[in-house]
Amino acid sequence: MRNIILIAPPAAGKGTQSKLLQKKYHIPHISTGDLLREAATEQNELGNIIRKTIETGALVTDEIVLKLLEERITKEDCRNGYILDGFPRNISQAESYLQLLNKLNQPLGDVIYLDVSKEVIKQRMIGRLYCPTCGAVYNDQIEDNKPQKFGTCDLCNGSLSKRKDDNLETFIKRYQTFMEETYPLVNYFKNLCCLFTVGSGISKERTFSEIEKIINRGKL
Repeated sequence: MRNIILIAPPAAGKGTQSKLLQKKYHIPHISTGDLLREAATEQNELGNIIRKTIETGALVTDEIVLKLLEERITKEDCRNGYILDGFPRNISQAESYLQLLNKLNQPLGDVIYLDVSKEVIKQRMIGRLYCPTCGAVYNDQIEDNKPQKFGTCDLCNGSLSKRKDDNLETFIKRYQTFMEETYPLVNYFKNLCCLFTVGSGISKERTFSEIEKIINRGKL
């Protein structure tokens, strides 16, 4: 098994693919956001620093994130690989991560870019509906994902809701941030000859099948 980095614009399906990979290959899904939130609950110096930083709305330093990441990826359950979600977000973080891997004598693994058009992302974000009761997710902009009855969950008949940040204004901001800060990683890793691109605009099953081909390449 290999370490896997998923790079994707918002609503490209990165979370969904991470869960599918975790279930199929039994490797941990590591979210740097989760690492920070967990560390912020610790009653120690580092936990206090992270907690205060998050409370003020500032960004936690890359140095702290790398420290938490090092602790996590050196645990026993990462021996056969892991899925890295939310890091690196920019070229500076990528360079720091490569230095960390070199220090730990670990391979980079596969970097997979989930490619999806801007229009599809917009549909996924602004049309997203969820059921607060059972957690099912729908989309009123995509025909195959619409609930059978408008505003009602197919599974439990609960009333569907829309998250406050699933709107056009938020989409524009998040997409612009991705293109400015994170998209340059595509060419960065491409130049290192370790980037694979997978279309993520058709279905989660099709996307996962293509990711599996990358992971299992060279195997009989």
